[in-house]
This record gives sequence, C-alpha cells and structure tokens, in this order.
Amino acid sequence: MYDITALGELLIDFTDCGTSEAGMRLFERNPGGAPANVLSAAARFGRRTAFLGKVGDDMHGRFLRQTLLAASIGVEGLVMAQDVFTTLAFVALDDRGERHFSFARKPGADTCLRTEELDGEVLRHTRILHVGSLSLTDEPARSATFAAVEQAKAAGALISYDPNYRAALWPDSAAAAARMQSMVPFADVMKLSDEETMLLTGTADPAEAARRLLAQGVSCAAVTLGAKGALVATAEGIRTVPGFSVAAVDTTGAGDAFWGGFLHRMLALDKAVLTAEDAADCARWGCATAALCITKRGAIPAMPSLDDVTALLAQ
Repeated sequence: MYDITALGELLIDFTDCGTSEAGMRLFERNPGGAPANVLSAAARFGRRTAFLGKVGDDMHGRFLRQTLLAASIGVEGLVMAQDVFTTLAFVALDDRGERHFSFARKPGADTCLRTEELDGEVLRHTRILHVGSLSLTDEPARSATFAAVEQAKAAGALISYDPNYRAALWPDSAAAAARMQSMVPFADVMKLSDEETMLLTGTADPAEAARRLLAQGVSCAAVTLGAKGALVATAEGIRTVPGFSVAAVDTTGAGDAFWGGFLHRMLALDKAVLTAEDAADCARWGCATAALCITKRGAIPAMPSLDDVTALLAQ
C-alpha cells in the first residue's frame, strides 16, 4: 500500500544560475514538476510514494527516472516515451528569489499520458492520490487524470488537489479557471496559493475562498500566504498559521514542500475528518517544510529531512 501517489508533470527546471564570463545567463538543470516535488517531500519523511506520468526516453527523462529512484519514489507507473520529448521549464529568478517561467511543452511528454497507460494496481493501493492542474491543460493527459481520480476514489483513496496556475500554459485565464475548477468537486483536501483564489473561487479573500471550496465538497482547504504562512479551513472553522522567517534562496517548490509536509502530518494523524486544530497542525508542518526548502536551490534536491523539520518545529 502506498501512502501517497501523485499523477502529473515530471520535468526539468532549468533554474537561473547567474551569468557566464561572457555575460550570458546560465541555467542549472534541476529535477522538478509539482506532483513529483510533493512526493519528494513526503518520501523524505519516510512515506511510501509512487509517481504516475510520462517523460521522454531521452537524456532528461532517464535522469528524472533516476532522480525518483534516488528519492525512494516508486516508478512503476512512470512511462518512458519514444515519440515525445521530456518537458522543460526555464525558471528565471528576480532579486527576491521569485520565479518567472518559460516552458518547452508543445507538446511535452507529461501532456501525452493516456488513460490506458495508467497503473491500475498502484491506483487501487494508495491512501492518497494527489493531482495538480497542469495535467488538465491538454488531452490525452486531462482524460487520464480524471480516470485516475475515479479509479483511486473507487478504491477508497482520498483525493488531494493543488491547482498550480501557470499562465503560459493556458490559452487565457477563463479557460484556465474553467478547467482548474472542474477538479474541485472530486477533491477531499485541496491547497491553493493566495494568488490563485480569485481564479478558482471568484474572490481574492483567502477565508472566503476557503469557505467556497468547502461548499463544493472539499473537506479541508489550505491557502498558502507566502512568508505570512497559511490559512486552513474545515467544517469546524478557520485557522491561520504563521510562517517561519528564513533567508530565501530559491522559492521553487515552496508550495509543493508545504503540501508534502501537510499530507505527511495528515496521514500521521490518521483521522477520517480533520478538525480545525488538526488542519492547523498539518499546516505548521507544511510551513516548516516550505521554509527549509526555500533556503536551498531547486525543488526536489531542496526538500528537507524529517529531523530538520522536527527541529524547526521545536524552536
């Protein structure tokens, strides 16, 4: 039985790494992709994890497969494709460490996952299935994502959803909102950033956005607030959890680190329904995980250990 299975993009983040002697911008190859980042955080905490998705059978795809194996993430559901290239994301950082994206994804392998390529054995034996919204941008991955959710839910898994908005991957914001909202009714637990609340719920207010998600059937909604921490909501009420003060080096993967820490703690609590205080406890774990992640470069390589997170929480 897997604790967490994630479906979606596994890609290369070419991350801004200064300039060459000739004054040309340098990019460092880092393994990434939001669903894989979430698994990496959870795996660092000892959770049994598996990834479902597609990469090209090329130098980058083989590197990503080895990265998952090294992170103790199951790869039996990872498809290595001969006909498409591994998706690439170029991530430029501004002076504050904030990211700006450019994608090589027309198409990228992650968008080409087909329903018949899903590993049904993994989907029938996982406690949580986590999905994002990048697998909803294009067919056939969109249909495969909904098929995976249906299979996992039928087998008793909880559905976790993070509508990770990347404007460059959608024709316009209206299309993005419609597709991203289409997964909400299937989600049991859901995380979004304060920058995505308007797009997903029609309000910029985090508390009201969380209430609107609960009204659609989500049992626990978390809104990340950057350095300020996170807001969480359950049927019992709303809580706000402060962030941890750290020197940010690279914010890539921060939200995924938060959610990996959150899901790990949720599994540890082992409750069918989270109370508001339970959700706040999970969010504290998430905030600590995210804080440590952003003190290093990259996403998967930057996920902290369980000992480091426990130490930060104890301060």
